[in-house]
Amino acid sequence: MLIDDNIIDLKINSKIILISKLFDDIIQCQSGEEALSYFTMHAGEPHKLPNLILLDIQMPEMDGFEFLDNYKLLPAEWKANCQVAMLSSTLDFGDIRKAEANSYVIKLLKKPLIPAELAAIFNANFTITE
Repeated sequence: MLIDDNIIDLKINSKIILISKLFDDIIQCQSGEEALSYFTMHAGEPHKLPNLILLDIQMPEMDGFEFLDNYKLLPAEWKANCQVAMLSSTLDFGDIRKAEANSYVIKLLKKPLIPAELAAIFNANFTITE
């Protein structure tokens, strides 16, 4: 799942993910609210829930940290197989420290997504099943 309010960043990073061939599907959401709604709509379909969330920090209405505050309230089984990495162009040290201190965040990545960093996250957190 890729959550970013900027449509250009969403398209660029989606293309990078597709080219990497590490994930079968990309769920694109333009807001934290849309992403939370996706979880609710697919609660009974665990195969449709994401394994990885790439979350932008700076978004209007609900920023990445507010999304995480709401995400932690979701049922544990919805999040059981999901990792969260924050994806941002921020240079704000407060945001960087806050992301690194959040127990749900496995990595803070810079925009645009770098394929080698995506591969490192994949290799460290997911296993390939035949």
